[in-house]
This record gives sequence, structure tokens and C-alpha cells, in this order.
Amino acid sequence: MLLLKTTTTITTTASLSLPLLTISSNLSLSKPTSFPLSLTTTKPSFSTLRHTPPKIMSWLGRIGFGARTPAADAASMDQSPIAQGPDDDLPAPGQQFAQFGAGCFWGVELAFQRVPGVTKTEVGYTQGFMHNPTYNDICSGTTNHSEVVRVQYDPKACSFDSLLDCFWERHDPTTLNRQGNDVGTQYRSGIYFYTPEQEQAALESKERHQKKMNRTIVTEILPAKKFYRAEEYHQQYLAKGGRFGFKQSTDKGCNDPIRCYG
Repeated sequence: MLLLKTTTTITTTASLSLPLLTISSNLSLSKPTSFPLSLTTTKPSFSTLRHTPPKIMSWLGRIGFGARTPAADAASMDQSPIAQGPDDDLPAPGQQFAQFGAGCFWGVELAFQRVPGVTKTEVGYTQGFMHNPTYNDICSGTTNHSEVVRVQYDPKACSFDSLLDCFWERHDPTTLNRQGNDVGTQYRSGIYFYTPEQEQAALESKERHQKKMNRTIVTEILPAKKFYRAEEYHQQYLAKGGRFGFKQSTDKGCNDPIRCYG
């Protein structure tokens, strides 16, 4: 029988001593494991487990102690045909869609908002097998969703290659399921195409970019699947000011540094 002891300490300076897990067995063996994350890199959660930071939940999920709902358990065994189906939303007339996963979608969205010819951005979840996932669901590590930005753009004013350039510049495509301190399958690198032309452009761009890298690119290039719009809190998060109210510019062509958790 395994016993799980969790201790959480919150200080007045908004720093967080994260859970120290002690696992004991009848062999009297114990090994504490800590997870050195901080509030400055943790998004708020939205389920009844809102007192547990989602990134901690992601760590817990990967070692078998994450919160698992019956829906998540079912999703891990049975793939929803809706979630696995194509994105059936339609862009505005004369516009096209593209989806990109490049780590935490807050900063990625702001980068695409600044690209001339991009007319709309939304952040959300895709490529998983659970229908209507929540943020906490995807952070549990059980649904296989990726955090993505769905970009609507005017092909007369913005080429798909321009979007690819923004994508490559925004993240490190050689780190598997990780961008910086953000670790988990939801942070994987991916290009999700809507047309054969987008697929071909993505493959050729990846090949060109690989020649500039000294490590292997792990970006997945797959057909776009059902897009689940993330909670409203996440939409245009950095443009609205983030946690501390510091709004960041969405002006086209803006080169101001993007503060991912600003």
C-alpha cells in the first residue's frame, strides 16, 4: 500500500514551496521528490482542483499521481471521433486557417498577432482524444492535447511561409515536449495544416530550417484536427496585460520582447 504525503506552504511574497512527495512501502523505503516550480511560471486552474497549480498537476500526472476524472480515464482508452476529426470551423470569407503549437500559447499568440496579414488569433487545444477538454484536463498529461494558436490570415496580405518564419523564430523546435521551464506533451512543437499546399510548405520549411540546426528538429507536421477554444481567460492573455496588468503591444511588425508571463 502506498501512502502519499503532500505539504504545501504559501508565503506572503507569493512564492510557493511546492509539494514534497514521500512514497513509502512496506519495505520501509522512501524517497522524497520535489518539483521546483514557482508561481511566476504557473497558470491558474479552472476545475474543482483549483488550489493545485496546473503545472504541478502535469508533473503529478506523469508519475501516476495526477488528478484523473472518469472522463479522462475513459478518454485514455477510447478516442473521441469528434476530437480526432477535422476542424470543421470555417474562417471568414477570403481568409485561411493555420494551427501552430510552440510551447505556452500565451506568448505564441502574441507573436502571431503582430504578423501583418493575420486577422484573428485564438488559443486552444487540439490533437488529443478527449472531447471538450478543459485546461486542467490537458495539464493532467492524460489527453494528448497540444496547446496551439489557431491563426486566421489573409493569404493576399500574408503568406503561409511568413507564418512559418514566425513559428520557427518563436521557439526551440529541437526540445521534445518542452519549451524552457514548461514540460509536458501539451508543449510539443507542431504545425497542423489545413491544405496540401500548407503541408508541402511546412515540410520544405522544416527541411530548410534543419540545415541551420545542430540538433534534430522534433516538430510534428499533421493534419489539423478539431480545435477546442481555450477558456476566455487565456485568450489574448498578454495583450490584455497578463497576471500583473502589463499590456504588451499587438501592433503589426512590433519587435518588442515578449514577456511570456507578463
